[in-house]
Amino acid sequence: MARQVAEFPWETTPLGSLDTWPAALKIACGMMLNSHFPKAIAWGPELITIYNTAFAPILGKKENVLGRSFRDVWSEAWAEIGPIADKAMAGEATFIEDFPLVINRNGYDEQAYFTFCYSPIHDEDGNVAGFMDTVVETTAKMLQQKRTDFLNRELHHRIKNMLASVAALANQTLKGTISLEDARSALQARIGALAGAHTRILEGGESRADIDVIVRTSLAPHINPASSQLTLQGPSLVIDDRQSIALALAVNELATNSLKSGALSVPKGEVAIEWGFDADAEEARSFFFTWTEGDGPAVDRPGRKGFGSILLSQIAPVDFDGEASLDYPADGFRYRLVGNPNTLPPALKPVSA
Repeated sequence: MARQVAEFPWETTPLGSLDTWPAALKIACGMMLNSHFPKAIAWGPELITIYNTAFAPILGKKENVLGRSFRDVWSEAWAEIGPIADKAMAGEATFIEDFPLVINRNGYDEQAYFTFCYSPIHDEDGNVAGFMDTVVETTAKMLQQKRTDFLNRELHHRIKNMLASVAALANQTLKGTISLEDARSALQARIGALAGAHTRILEGGESRADIDVIVRTSLAPHINPASSQLTLQGPSLVIDDRQSIALALAVNELATNSLKSGALSVPKGEVAIEWGFDADAEEARSFFFTWTEGDGPAVDRPGRKGFGSILLSQIAPVDFDGEASLDYPADGFRYRLVGNPNTLPPALKPVSA
């Protein structure tokens, strides 16, 4: 920039040729050009712009800045910075940190942030003849801070929701007439399923997770998902955090019951797990998740409806805006959850190939 300033035709601007510049401007310009900190000078009533090499990245793709009015260079943001420039020209310096501005330096509007100081420059008679803009862009820092704030709020929200879920699970599990040992085992398994679902959601970097991952994670504490007793079939399908937790609790409950008295309680028993969309016309297709047992012991309908049955039949379907059925035919227990196609969130709606 020192070379460009020296070679610029200043006689075509209100500043006049370089050799006629006042001493105050020459000294300020020399200090600016020798600095590695982004700086610009706005001189005279027209606020003619001179800047150093470090200031160039802040300008982006703005062209013909040298020798133009600072007011014109930043016309898109002048409503915000104009009053600050006026204060500097009136002799009052201003320092501002992380000042938000919408600027257009690359052919489009963008939100940017700057920490800067407009400092008056006095001429030989003590009058304010211009000001120095000393600036550093803080856009990256502010965007990261906003992201961190968002993630902290999201984490706070998730912790509150998880604690509420744990409290509800504990309250419901300890109701009824089950033994303390059974209650402890059931509660540990349910909290484990809840924690596993949250872990998979967070590992994905979003408040969503793939059904296949949720199912396998929920099965893992009970049985190897790759076991020959299990068949898992379904497309890669992302669901939101509420649905992930509901499905994880449902799979945990199904696996626990099956290991206790269902198909997984005997070596030859089998469980087929399937999810996807039904085969009706596409506009009417609905989401489904099924758990079908076979080759297990004789099936008996439970004598009482415990929290596990309530979770499967009433609680889990809520987050899918659907309904569920528990059937006990002689050849094996069957569970089917169906989501309402009219109210399913976008993440679950079928997408054409």
